[in-house]
Amino acid sequence: MARLDGKRVVVTGSSRGLGRAFAIAMAREGARVVVNGTNAEALAEVEQTIRAAGGHVVAVRGSVAEESTCVDLVAACVDSFGGIDVMVNNAGIVRDRTLLKMSMEEWDDVVAVNLRGAFGCTREAARAMRETGGQIIQIISNSGLSGGFGQANYAAAKAGMMGLLRTAVLELTRLGIRTNAVWPIAETDMTEVVFTRAEASAKEKGVAAPDPVELGFGKPEEVAEGLVWLASEDAARFNGQCLTFNGRKIALWTHPEEQHITFREAPFSADDLAAHFRDVTPLPLYQPRMRPD
Repeated sequence: MARLDGKRVVVTGSSRGLGRAFAIAMAREGARVVVNGTNAEALAEVEQTIRAAGGHVVAVRGSVAEESTCVDLVAACVDSFGGIDVMVNNAGIVRDRTLLKMSMEEWDDVVAVNLRGAFGCTREAARAMRETGGQIIQIISNSGLSGGFGQANYAAAKAGMMGLLRTAVLELTRLGIRTNAVWPIAETDMTEVVFTRAEASAKEKGVAAPDPVELGFGKPEEVAEGLVWLASEDAARFNGQCLTFNGRKIALWTHPEEQHITFREAPFSADDLAAHFRDVTPLPLYQPRMRPD
């Protein structure tokens, strides 16, 4: 039996890149899939690809920044397949620019798709899952966990998705709805800038440019295996988790936790705090390793 046999799944932003790979891989494993995107031609292509392979698929065109699209996606899954088991919030855009140069429009556009869309689809999916349970998967980014140069908008949106996840765990677990996140590290149009910069740097140094694998990136179809596993019953005990996967590297992120905790009966004054922290070393800023040392 296929790993996702009978699962009813929505994958937002699935007309290209990682989303396309996610939808195709999940359909191949037996899921019935609702695909989504704003480009009619690209959306039709992925729909036809899944159908030609014998998969069950419905396409819904529109941007998840619009509430109506979020509603339509869940409705299409329920109407076509009888319910929804997995919502994959993958849709995303970038408008990279340094913080001092970023416009309000660039900020709003990215937050609308990445965070507002994730909220809308999470809410609609949870409403449909409240009697049956299910799983909501947030597709995030290293930018939201460790920051990203020139990506204040994208980083804030992806960090917001983690806040959404943690709140969903508190509110939805009692309904049998799990929420997890994946930071997929894949070679796509959105990550092309990484390879362009690496090539330029290598050329300047007079050395061969590293290939994507050497930079810690996997192909979309390789990375999609992580999502297939997470959506399956094999991962049923995982809730509130954040998974890193590039096809060759696998890791779980810890939940943020306090350090240097001190309680006292009397309130701290500013002088007390100065004395308290005088010998405390500030915590390091963590940056994940993309490949083995």
